[in-house]
Amino acid sequence: MSGSVALVVGEPLSRVFSEDPLFALVSRSVSRELGDVDRQVVLMLGTGPGSSARIERYVAGGHVDGVMLVSMHESDPLPRAIDRIGVPVVSYGRPAPSVPIGFADSDNPSGARLAVNHLLNRGRRKVATIAGPPDMIAGQDRLAGYLGAVADAGQRAQVVHGDFTRQSGAEAMARLLRAEPDVDAVFAANDLMAIGALQTLRRAGRRVPDDVAVAGYDDFEAARFTHPPLTTVRHPVAEQVGAMTRLLVDRMGGGPLTSIVLPAELVIREST
Repeated sequence: MSGSVALVVGEPLSRVFSEDPLFALVSRSVSRELGDVDRQVVLMLGTGPGSSARIERYVAGGHVDGVMLVSMHESDPLPRAIDRIGVPVVSYGRPAPSVPIGFADSDNPSGARLAVNHLLNRGRRKVATIAGPPDMIAGQDRLAGYLGAVADAGQRAQVVHGDFTRQSGAEAMARLLRAEPDVDAVFAANDLMAIGALQTLRRAGRRVPDDVAVAGYDDFEAARFTHPPLTTVRHPVAEQVGAMTRLLVDRMGGGPLTSIVLPAELVIREST
């Protein structure tokens, strides 16, 4: 037994240590949770030339007793490779359907539906979405929730994509205004893209929420300090990490492959 667990993040260094608070929150929570069971965290970044092969060799070499995967993309070979190695592995978020590993996730489709239904219930007649990357399961699940809600309401879906960064949200909102100038509500698949959308709307002279209501997803600290404060779906990072840690510890002890999905919660603020 090595006494260590690998935390593998499927994003480049520039993204992990950038504006997105998710990775710092996950890393901090993982370190705390594993410290409680006397395990050390080894942070590994799963992008860049040769990184997948290096991580595979490291894991296969017996340097860690288990692996936690975060922010994986569908084309990433690591989840399948680590599963083949036979080291216990769990995912932060639902993995691709073809990867048979346990996971802890929040209920992304239901969370998106909560946000979109809230916008519809406020009388919004043209609700668009700034969806996340189509090769990430969280992006797919939140888009599915949006599509289901607007279909149930008899509205036409209006979808533009971002990459979960603030800049991509600003650019997506600009494209949306050009294509659908009478849009009156936007659900962004994470708070950073929602913040970018707010910036574009402000530059375009659109009042929030009077002209365009905006909702996000995550409820990170920044959502409380936007102008106006952002309505969003709470992403229970600490609880999800705790569930993921318990799943991995159980797997390392010979337990069965299981998964946990945590409920979504809408936090209503002045942007809607």
